[in-house]
Amino acid sequence: MPPDPDFESLVPDRSFSRREFVATSLGAGFALAVQPVMAQTAIHTDTQGLTAGEVKVPVKDGEMAAYRAQPATGGPFPTLLVVSEIFGVHEYIKDICRRLAKLGYLAVAPELFARQGDPRQYGSIAEIMDRITSKTPDTQVISDLDDTAAWAAKHDGDRSRLGITGFCWGGRITWLYAAHNPRLKAAVAWYGRLVGPVSDLTPRHPADVAGQLKAPVLGLYGGLDAGIPRDTVETMERRLKAADNSDSNASEIVLYDNAPHAFHADYRPSYRKEEAEDGWRRLQAWFKKHGV
Repeated sequence: MPPDPDFESLVPDRSFSRREFVATSLGAGFALAVQPVMAQTAIHTDTQGLTAGEVKVPVKDGEMAAYRAQPATGGPFPTLLVVSEIFGVHEYIKDICRRLAKLGYLAVAPELFARQGDPRQYGSIAEIMDRITSKTPDTQVISDLDDTAAWAAKHDGDRSRLGITGFCWGGRITWLYAAHNPRLKAAVAWYGRLVGPVSDLTPRHPADVAGQLKAPVLGLYGGLDAGIPRDTVETMERRLKAADNSDSNASEIVLYDNAPHAFHADYRPSYRKEEAEDGWRRLQAWFKKHGV
């Protein structure tokens, strides 16, 4: 499949101050910060019928590790970018890619913290936020996602059927990417923060771009999420309804009244089976509805 030069122009400034890098391998298992894993609920998806494993994605200043899963035969496949929580591309995110590949997608999860460090090696959420996520610029993340989409288009991905889904930190990024890439068909954001303080690294939040979405977004949120108060979800809903952009008006938010944050994370105590399975059904229907 020939390169798609249009991806190269999606970010005005693709230069970063850091020297060139080569990402280390993704490693195995779950992040230290979420140990012990709830083994009785953690879902494991096998690779039968799939091509799955680590790949390297060329980016502006080096090479970034990513996890890719897709059907072993056929193609080109509709492509889904998978954006991790703050814990990076650990076993849960890899399994999400395999679950999506079983549905017929090329699913790829880039290690978006590659320049800042490996969040899987830190023992607490506070350490990860202080040393990794607080130092990761949105512009860098968006550019890396563009490069991941371009890589997928050259490796059995259907460039005309591109979607994105993300969890927690990745849920916020999902909204932002939907306001960035005009080639995106649809997005599903799982409990991503909607408002927050702005800085040079995080100049906008989802509520700020509600009227600029270039693809319809399905937001899945928990009514008991202490980190994403219900009033911020209601603010986002009002801004989506007020937006003139037709794609914005096509977006929806589902609020599960009795679900906490990270209710889809089947390896954590926050997992809620009923809400997680309902959200997964909605994800599939959303991407199918919007041509991904």
